[in-house]
Amino acid sequence: MVMRRRTFIRNSVLTLAALTASRTAAGKSPDSTIKTASVADSVERDNRDNGPSSALIRRVIPASGETIPVIGMGTWLTFDVGPEPKVLAQRAQVLKAFFTAGGGMIDSSPMYGRAEQVVGELMARRGEQNGLFAATKIWSALAATGPEQLRQSLQRWGVAPLDVVHVHNLLRWKSHLNTLRAARDNKLVRYIGVTTSHGRRHGELEKIMRTEALDFVQFSYNIVDREAEKRLLPLAQDRGLAVVINRPFQTSGLFSRFAHLPLPDWSDEIGVKTWAEFFLKFIVSHPAVTCAIPATRQVAHMIENMRAGIGHLPDERQRQRMIGYVRSL
Repeated sequence: MVMRRRTFIRNSVLTLAALTASRTAAGKSPDSTIKTASVADSVERDNRDNGPSSALIRRVIPASGETIPVIGMGTWLTFDVGPEPKVLAQRAQVLKAFFTAGGGMIDSSPMYGRAEQVVGELMARRGEQNGLFAATKIWSALAATGPEQLRQSLQRWGVAPLDVVHVHNLLRWKSHLNTLRAARDNKLVRYIGVTTSHGRRHGELEKIMRTEALDFVQFSYNIVDREAEKRLLPLAQDRGLAVVINRPFQTSGLFSRFAHLPLPDWSDEIGVKTWAEFFLKFIVSHPAVTCAIPATRQVAHMIENMRAGIGHLPDERQRQRMIGYVRSL
């Protein structure tokens, strides 16, 4: 991560305005808030008391050698909220739990309504952005609007450069990758990539991964949808691409299927106490995965998610045992 400065953002806006012009010319209750705050504080005390063993596992970004925590945070639906003080205070507690546990990547998109703006406002209230790895996207069917959308994202987040910007769901990806390359050259963006989700368009994504110079890719992968193991994850390793995993719980689908069922009696061997930890440890134990980005609006769930990145990760034998157990249910 690099230093963020408001003056840098103002300069970034001017640079993006020039890019745009060039492209155009070319064609709960208050009691609940108190309780969640105390939970976040307890995590902070635990981390202090437990020392290095409680630190989040980090993975390398192949393009640079920089490392980021294996558990990040998504914002789809969960941070698309209005300006009501009570709602924002609750989301601020979620962010506090995330950073207290050592979180880094927060992923968003212009597609996610007010999510970028809410994250930016809450980060500004924190007064510092140490640890933040800001990830967003360009999402537009029109090539000409890409630079303007990126300018808006810089303003909403209140950070510059943005750490990684993807082309969302491969929408007009060729044009938007050109925009992102120009933005990277102008130091408005550090890394660039493309995304897909819901297991869609893997064939097209594979072709892009083989032919384009990317830093990151993002797609869906979880213990019951393992299609990405066949080609995308090995290819990412071969090509030296950082991999971000979205929809690690199939939104809430995995909990609907399994939360009422018991964890295996050997779950202590892999260091899990909840289904959330089980699902996330499976994902981030794949050697090609850099970061998973579960989304939540609840502090208690955030704490569960972050614990998945602590301790040891399952080895291949344990991963196969996890798959077998889920299949047996």
